[in-house]
Amino acid sequence: MSGRRPFVAVLAANTVSIAGSSLTLIGVPWFVLQTTGSAGRAGIVAFCATLPVVVAALVGGPVIDRIGRRRVSAVSDLVCAVSVGAIPLLHYAGLLEFWMLCALMAVGGLVHTPGLTARYVLLPSLAEHAGTTVTRAASLYDAVSRGARMLGAAVAGVLIAAFGAETVLLLDAATFAVSALLVTAFLRGIPAAEPQRASGKVSLAGYRAELVEGWAFLTRSRLLMGITLMVMMTNGLDQGWSSVLLPVHGREALGGATALGLLVSLFGGFALLGALMYGAWGERFPRRAVFAAAFLASGSTRYVVAALTDTTLPLAVTMALAGLGAGMLNPILTTLMYEKVPEELRSRVSGVTTAGCELTMPLGGLAAGLLVDGFGTARALLLFGGAYLLTTLAPVVFPAWRDLDRSTSSPAEPAAALSRREPSPPGSVPAARPRHPSAK
Repeated sequence: MSGRRPFVAVLAANTVSIAGSSLTLIGVPWFVLQTTGSAGRAGIVAFCATLPVVVAALVGGPVIDRIGRRRVSAVSDLVCAVSVGAIPLLHYAGLLEFWMLCALMAVGGLVHTPGLTARYVLLPSLAEHAGTTVTRAASLYDAVSRGARMLGAAVAGVLIAAFGAETVLLLDAATFAVSALLVTAFLRGIPAAEPQRASGKVSLAGYRAELVEGWAFLTRSRLLMGITLMVMMTNGLDQGWSSVLLPVHGREALGGATALGLLVSLFGGFALLGALMYGAWGERFPRRAVFAAAFLASGSTRYVVAALTDTTLPLAVTMALAGLGAGMLNPILTTLMYEKVPEELRSRVSGVTTAGCELTMPLGGLAAGLLVDGFGTARALLLFGGAYLLTTLAPVVFPAWRDLDRSTSSPAEPAAALSRREPSPPGSVPAARPRHPSAK
């Protein structure tokens, strides 16, 4: 059990943290809608929460390696605990201004992504330490994350209805603190979690070189760039959905926060099932076919059904099927990343690809809020759904995606090839995970 303890600790930290984040995913938009009544302001808060995420992901890779993944994860969670907990405390004291809410969400967004990346890039080392494969570890990691999101969303809807949005934000702050404690206590002695001291003197030029190295890895593969661009678009659309469109639709047509929590919980529960199914049987099927079908099923359908119905049941069925497809996406991308990316480059490549994938997220929430205020919820939903459908056709249309099925005989082979200054073979992919500002 001692060999598995660090991996189990990271899974436990993510479970607690992501369950709490689901409270914020529902609680912050609901809090803004309750206190301001404006979808546009909810979009502005989402913009402020996600813009720093891009900056942090862009420059964070080399910082994570030098400071140490364990320390970065713990400090990130502690700062997030303070920023989230300050919102209800200031509100109770009558001191909370709208600009303060935006600033606190920005602080959380700035430090949150490095913590996520730090835990994520530890998976191969923790899997080896635990005596399991990377594919199984990645599937379990994603399944646990989605299960926690399902549980947190269900609890959030009930707590908001019973006690108000402020209570769920205080609970989320506590979950950040527990996550920091677990990582600090149980990842001691894991070499990959400690500072990775590069040879030579630490300097701005060296830092820039490490950052450029991550960018160079990204740009050498058409498939890597294609996946990054596709996920960049869908993340922006998903941000508009989670931070504005779904909360507004829930408030206007579905009866309140309890229904909203049920829908998010259904999505998370079936995403958990999808991740477990892929972990058990996914390797038997072509990755490209599974990836394309899963993305098409989990994308535009939600927006169209929400636009055309004002009852919970049709959207609940749609969210369940969408979650089943979504659960299969991250294990595919995670496995490919660990197959292709050398261990010493994972933090840098993960940081760069995360920045690319999250580039449109600030605009997604802002655009959704402005469209709802200007054209109404139904039209905004249809516009977002149409854009989502066009984006998710990419794996079917473009030939470069055929390389998604390219397999490698062992992780060591691509690592050796990609460490040279030659064009890398297509097939490298970014670190893909659920992209929500409040999803840990």
